[in-house]
Amino acid sequence: MYAIIGTWKMSCEGVREAHAGLARGGAAEDAVEQAIRAVEDEPGFTSVGYGGLPDHDGHVMVDAAFMNGNTLRFGAVMSAENIRNPIRAARALCGRETNCLLAGRGAEQFAIAQGLPMRDLRTPASMMQWREALRQENRKPDAYREHDTVCVLALDGRGSLIAGTSTSGLFLKASGRVGDSPIVGSGFYCDARYGAAAATGLGEDIMRGCLSYDIVSRMRMGVSAQKACEQAVKALSARKIELGEDAGSISVIALSPTGETGAATTLPVFPFAAGNDRGFGLFAAYPAQDGMDIRASSMQALEGEP
Repeated sequence: MYAIIGTWKMSCEGVREAHAGLARGGAAEDAVEQAIRAVEDEPGFTSVGYGGLPDHDGHVMVDAAFMNGNTLRFGAVMSAENIRNPIRAARALCGRETNCLLAGRGAEQFAIAQGLPMRDLRTPASMMQWREALRQENRKPDAYREHDTVCVLALDGRGSLIAGTSTSGLFLKASGRVGDSPIVGSGFYCDARYGAAAATGLGEDIMRGCLSYDIVSRMRMGVSAQKACEQAVKALSARKIELGEDAGSISVIALSPTGETGAATTLPVFPFAAGNDRGFGLFAAYPAQDGMDIRASSMQALEGEP
């Protein structure tokens, strides 16, 4: 048994290649890193890695995390600059007893010490978009306007369950702002006994519900990966509405130790890529009154979606 799931259409090719590696007996650790690196290296995906959209001061500040569900060890970097593949730094930190979550200059120094490649993550296109946005100072931040966090969960044939995330964060975010993506329990959580989960959307909302931990906790109680996603998103959205707010911008994925996947969203549609020993495909989650409607879709059917 092996399985993998990743957020958004932007993860599709990386997840597809990682899925093929799992089919050949590859490790879940390698699959997660490979799938996320493919997104980090593509400048056309403007919310992750190279070509990511800058913060208010014009810096591309990246966050990434990596968690091993068999050991509960995790590694993460946050508010770091110039690390070409922050997921590699996060993976290298995973396994440490202490100093496994590094921020800013400390994260950058660690990456350099590890011999990881560094580069200016800004591109002419991203800087042009930044300059234009500064002329619209009253523009409301939108977590999904330029896509969002890439999250990947993978299970290999040896039973290893791994979670990873990577993002350049909210466009025009305040200097030093960090969202949920590198925060264990909020942007990701993984326990090989029960399952793994990850979230994408407005980090401030996701952190208020410790959403990924909530999903895995529900799976620990015997709830399926799909139902756990639905219940957790519904509970957090309902609480926000009770507080006089809107439901928020939230999408989640989950993976069980038996290879069962799940997804839920508050959006009109949430595309994600997933595969197991029975095949691979691009899927979409849609809210419905009686729960989440999830169905397989072709790449062509999802053209124009987030």
